[in-house]
Amino acid sequence: MAQPNIALLGCGQWGRNLARNLAGLSVLRGIADSNPVLLEGARTLYPDITMMADVGAVLDDQDFDAVVIATPAALHFEMARRALESGKDVFVEKPLALTVKEGEVLVETADRLGRILMVGHLLEYHPAAEKLRELVARGEIGKIQYVYSNRLNLGRIRTEENALWSFAPHDVHVLLRLLGEAPEEVACQGGNYLQHHLVDVTMTTMTFASGVRGHIFVSWLHPYKEQKLVVVGDRKMAVFDDTQPLDKLQLYPHRVDWIERVPVAVKAEAETVPLRDVEPLAQECRHFLECIATRQRPRTDGRNGVEVLRVLQACQQSLERGGTPIRLGAATVAAPRHFAHATATIDPGCEIGDGTKIWHYSHVMTGARIGRGCNFGQNVLVGRDVEIGNNVKIQNNVSVYEGVVLEDDVFCGPSMVFTNVINPRSHVSRKHEFRSTLVRRGATIGANATIICGHTVGRYAFIGAGAVVTKDVPDHALMLGAPARIAGWMCQCGVRLAVTRGKGTCGECGSRYRVDGDRVEPIAQSTEA
Repeated sequence: MAQPNIALLGCGQWGRNLARNLAGLSVLRGIADSNPVLLEGARTLYPDITMMADVGAVLDDQDFDAVVIATPAALHFEMARRALESGKDVFVEKPLALTVKEGEVLVETADRLGRILMVGHLLEYHPAAEKLRELVARGEIGKIQYVYSNRLNLGRIRTEENALWSFAPHDVHVLLRLLGEAPEEVACQGGNYLQHHLVDVTMTTMTFASGVRGHIFVSWLHPYKEQKLVVVGDRKMAVFDDTQPLDKLQLYPHRVDWIERVPVAVKAEAETVPLRDVEPLAQECRHFLECIATRQRPRTDGRNGVEVLRVLQACQQSLERGGTPIRLGAATVAAPRHFAHATATIDPGCEIGDGTKIWHYSHVMTGARIGRGCNFGQNVLVGRDVEIGNNVKIQNNVSVYEGVVLEDDVFCGPSMVFTNVINPRSHVSRKHEFRSTLVRRGATIGANATIICGHTVGRYAFIGAGAVVTKDVPDHALMLGAPARIAGWMCQCGVRLAVTRGKGTCGECGSRYRVDGDRVEPIAQSTEA
């Protein structure tokens, strides 16, 4: 699929960071901002990209496939709605909108029109937050007792939104994802010192049905910058300090001993948790492009944005009532509507789409992301952090190991094999040498076939039963043998093509293809042969 043409709406302080990443990914085609000074600054940095002063006109421009919205929050709803209705995929910075009702309208619109709606909750893609979720999910920290977050600075002071709506969405999102539940009750107090209509400092307390308590302290009137999340468990305590250049995530294996019925703190040295060296915003932008290409639901989709809005709206109500507690009612976050057999094991920290079915004795491990409408047979293993698209069928006795990505509509036959290490030894750990495998949309892998790691299986390719794939497979290729070789070409519907003079024809559905060496492309029905 060709790279999408993306327009960025708003090139202020955060918009400039988005522009840098989108340009680096070669998808930025336009920048729009009503501020001529900002627009001229962007023109200097990106002379080959179209600059537009009319932000609204971009929303209806059919030359753009998607928009990234980084305008003031009050404009998010209307711009996102117009972009969705004009057929565009949308990435909108937090918050999704300013009310739950507006957010729900955007979610309904995106679902009805089949568009991608993604919200810029950046910490979802931060390596430290990802690792922290993993540690919590596998019980490393123990039972969570208390969580607090500080987001403080003497920085840019907003004039259109208060500190709660500007800073707290990051922390609300992280707490919801970390705990897997929404708070039962919130209370928020604050103070406005610079502008009578905007609060500069807020302190929010939250109570969860699981017994966890938490608070979020945000301010843009603070003598130094602090972005710190502390998670206190009954086994360990975790500190995520995003202001540190290194060692951003540390674990403290402190404990409390009871001596003569008196609690005594026993302190221990901090343990630094190694993290991937990636920029969270770059990861976020790549995920948006991946969702556009595969039509998978974003990790921070519109529903996730509405969940955050619901908490923020309750906090705002409490703030306006002088800190009076507001009850939301206990709720899990993004509870999946999937089926798992009683004998299946689903580890905490997985994402499983609506309508997916997981049958007897299968195991889905922490961090796996599975799309909608999938069907996994008996004794299927889905490894850590595996990504699986929508409508994927995996038959009995298949292990999808870490490093494997299956796009939409992939079929994995019974007992086929993926590998993720090229030269395994029982006595040599090679987890750091895992090689990735990508199976593109619509591909079929036959029973007992083996896919050697580090390769890509092309769109609608067909791997015959027992074949051993040792190299990249072109789109639509029929692969047979060990090692597998190209034995013909397959239609999208799964029938072998009859190829004559560079043209392939499907005898089942009548589709036609252009065959040029190892390249096979569909011929549009309106195109003459």
